[in-house]
Formats: sequence, structure tokens, C-alpha cells
Amino acid sequence: MCVSDQTSKPRSRSPIERNATTMKTLTRTLSLFTKSAALACRAPGHTSTITSSSLRPFIRPLLARTMATSSSPVLQKPIKLACIQLASGADKTANLSHAHEKVLEAARDGAKLIVLPECFNSPYGCDYFPSYAETLLPSPPSASQSPSYHALSAMAAEAQVFLVGGSIPEADPDPASKKFYNTSLVFGPEGQLLATHRKVHLFDIDIPGKITFRESEVLHPGNKITLVDLPGYGRLAVAICYDIRFTELATIAVRRGAFALVYPGAFNLTTGPLHWRLQGQARAMDNQVYVALCSPARDTSASYHAWGHSLIVDPMAQVVVEAEEKEAIVSWELDGAKIEETRKNIPLVGQRRFDVYPDINEGKISFEEPNLPK
Repeated sequence: MCVSDQTSKPRSRSPIERNATTMKTLTRTLSLFTKSAALACRAPGHTSTITSSSLRPFIRPLLARTMATSSSPVLQKPIKLACIQLASGADKTANLSHAHEKVLEAARDGAKLIVLPECFNSPYGCDYFPSYAETLLPSPPSASQSPSYHALSAMAAEAQVFLVGGSIPEADPDPASKKFYNTSLVFGPEGQLLATHRKVHLFDIDIPGKITFRESEVLHPGNKITLVDLPGYGRLAVAICYDIRFTELATIAVRRGAFALVYPGAFNLTTGPLHWRLQGQARAMDNQVYVALCSPARDTSASYHAWGHSLIVDPMAQVVVEAEEKEAIVSWELDGAKIEETRKNIPLVGQRRFDVYPDINEGKISFEEPNLPK
């Protein structure tokens, strides 16, 4: 079930959400206790003063220990994740066929969660989005509308894996709208669509003398955070490339129970060496989860040169496996015990100070989007 695409069913609460509720309850209890104690101390004969600030050094460590030890595993059992750093060209049919071969290869090696790169079915670039775009609505689309949708569904079913289908250019069903999206489709082991994520943050940058790129000249953004439940394992967060630079999206996803953040992406030869690895490690360190970045293989004959270096980062922000620039498959077994160990040793969950700064997990957050493939 895709959490972000459900509008009628109540969403189950993750362990982290339950812990956050526990923290708030304990904090409110502390506040009520100190107010009561303060009133008592105003009675005749009392000279001492009790305040929440005076008690906090004693109470907060208790809260932190409670939060660090009370959570149930966010990853229920180990799962092997594989990133396929695919070499794609101008022939969409050939790209889909090649992706099929590589997905089966990763599955034979034991992967149960497989990730393809951004724009895996086409060259990457604003000039290519319209000509390679497929219509996904109404859902499910016909094979003629979206050969990529049906190819991904078939790959997942044949390999019996969870498949994050990188991303494909998506066209609005109304040609007059001239709307295009950068869209990731997530399929389950029976070939069923579990989630759809449209890239939220469009890649608009201008580094003088290096690179200028404006996705917003062609693409429209998505408008939600995407979480998907993988039955028997836990909850996965999916976003695309430039989305990784926006920490709010990752933080909220993890606070809603994600055990991993998965980013199909296509950093370039300017931003890649600067920030690709760094961003993956930063999101893992901030949130104490696994992070997977899946890039296309580098093609120096193409107009856009991808950085490559697909990688997986563990909850302690260590890069456990990384490709070079050529086509490759990198994989790692994700273990919930590693997440729990990290959070026990460095108990960030119970140490946050929402009395000092706001809780980003509160307020208006979008997990739904109208007219999304389901």
C-alpha cells in the first residue's frame, strides 16, 4: 500500500511517530508537574523554587533513554538493496530491454529491493523530456500509452522484487496543458503499482563557467512526500535527484517511519564530485537511516554527462558500497539492527528540543496529490 497515495484509509502510525507522541506526552506531564510544584512552593513556609528549567537536566536524559529504547524496529527484517547504474541511450525499447536484463541479474544475486536511475528509459535533458514522455493517466495506462509502466511492472513480477523504477518523463493526458513531470513508479513483487513520486524540487542551477540547467523550463513539480509500505519489511521513502538537497523532505519521511531514503539521480560532473557523496552521507547522518543514490552510467558521447558513483550509505553515514562511472550494480543488505544500534548509541530522537525550535513533523505536510497514477 502506498501511504502517500491513499486518501480514504487511515495511515498507520510508524514507530517514530508513536515515539514522538510519547515524547510530547512526557513533556506535557513534566510541564504540569513543574507548574504544580511551583504552586506548592509558593505556599507559606516554602523558600525553594522549582521550575521546568531547573528540572530539565534531570528529566531530559530520562526522556532520551526512554525514547531510544522504546521504539520497535523500523526495518522488520534484513533486505538486500541493489542500485543498477544503467547505461541508457536514445532507443527507448533497447533501454527497457537492458533494464529488464539488469533487474533479473540483481534479483539472481539476492536483491529484493532494486533501484533504477533517473530517466533510465531515455537520455537526460530538457530537450528529451517531451519526446520521450509517456501518459500515465488514466491509471493504469495502456501499453501503447506507457510501455515503460508495463515493462517495470513485468520486471518486478518476474523478478519477484520491490522495484523503484528510477524515473521516466511523464506527460499530462491533456496535450494542450503542455505539462511534463519527472516521475518515479514503484512496483511490488506481484507487478502492482505501490507508489508514484513526481520530482518535487526542479533542478534549476547556474554555476558560471560550469553548468546552467533549468528543468522548470519544461517540467512541472510534484507536490507531495512519497512513502511506500513494503509488506514484511517496513516503510520506504522515495524522491528524485535534486530533492536530496532539501533536508525537510528527508527528515519528515524518516520521522514518519522510513528505514531508507532512495534517490534515483543524475548529478553532473560539476555537482557530482562536490556534493553527491556528501549529500548521501548527510541525509544518513541527520536521520540515522540507510540512503541509496542511483545514477545513470556516464556516457561521454551524450549531451549530459552523469557523475555515476551510485552508492549506499549506512545509518552511521559510512559509504558501504560505491560504483565508479561505468555501468555496474552495487548492493548491500540493509539491517534494522544497524539502525537501532545507531539510534541507541547516538539518541537524537529523544534529544530534540522542540521547546527551542519547531517540530518540522508538525503542521501542514502534503502526502497526497490529485490526479496521480495509482
